[in-house]
Amino acid sequence: MTSVQLVEVGPRDGLQNEQKILTVDDKVELIARAVDAGVGRVEAVSFVNPKRVPQMAGAEEVMAQVPRTDGVSYIGLVLNRRGLERALTAGVDEVNAVVPATEEFSRRNQGCSVDEGIAAAIDVVRDAKKAGLATTVTVAVAFGCPFAGEVAPDLIGEIVGRLTDGEAPDEIALADTIGVGVPAQVRDLAELTAARAPGIPQRWHFHNTRNTGYANALTAFDTGASALDASIGGFGGCPFAPAATGNIASEDLVYALDRSGVTTGVDMGALVEAAGWLGAALEKEVPALLGRAGGFPDAR
Repeated sequence: MTSVQLVEVGPRDGLQNEQKILTVDDKVELIARAVDAGVGRVEAVSFVNPKRVPQMAGAEEVMAQVPRTDGVSYIGLVLNRRGLERALTAGVDEVNAVVPATEEFSRRNQGCSVDEGIAAAIDVVRDAKKAGLATTVTVAVAFGCPFAGEVAPDLIGEIVGRLTDGEAPDEIALADTIGVGVPAQVRDLAELTAARAPGIPQRWHFHNTRNTGYANALTAFDTGASALDASIGGFGGCPFAPAATGNIASEDLVYALDRSGVTTGVDMGALVEAAGWLGAALEKEVPALLGRAGGFPDAR
């Protein structure tokens, strides 16, 4: 039986675009529910300016209260050196630096050019590794941009090559930030990334805007993905990506993987319960199918 890591991004990407801002205690509760379900990697916080993304305020307070369990690694998203300094002080286990692939999205999301974003990510990786942290660099809008439109695969290959020319990150993540990708693109980008960053594990991040997110995730697994991002309940989105809907849902992804003979080590039922809890906390209907349906019988 084969396996893949589920990276729970609900506490970060799942909340950053919501109108209702959860308390620190609620954020910790969401993280604890993911851990109790068996998730081993949680993108718990984002060290960004809370004036720009108020939903991500209180990152240090959240990290001070998360359950410290053997085998659980907490990821903090960082965009620059200041973010890394905060992440180190807060005690994360991993950092995830983000490099948007297009100029317009980079300037709107991070206030810098693509070249500046690449340089910042390289600095973050180098210094985080010196501090003993695991590192990921995510290439955002790798499948398409809300402002620039289509993104050429060769551009993604070039960015990945620049990010790994020096001290390479431990993991490269490719993000379909607005949910426009299809499986053929996944295969192309997987091949390009493997060629430009040989031996570096690939992680994938999909949104389900056009109902292709799960097909993309399963295709990524087939191409050798080591990790797949998902969000409890299917909540999520980007404040700087107009019309992007939520992430693929953790419980729906685990359902698809489990029934395909792929081990995640995650309890789908516990995720479904967490999705219901999160929907109530956000005062919203749960986007995920299983989250709304209340689970699925164990019988195959």
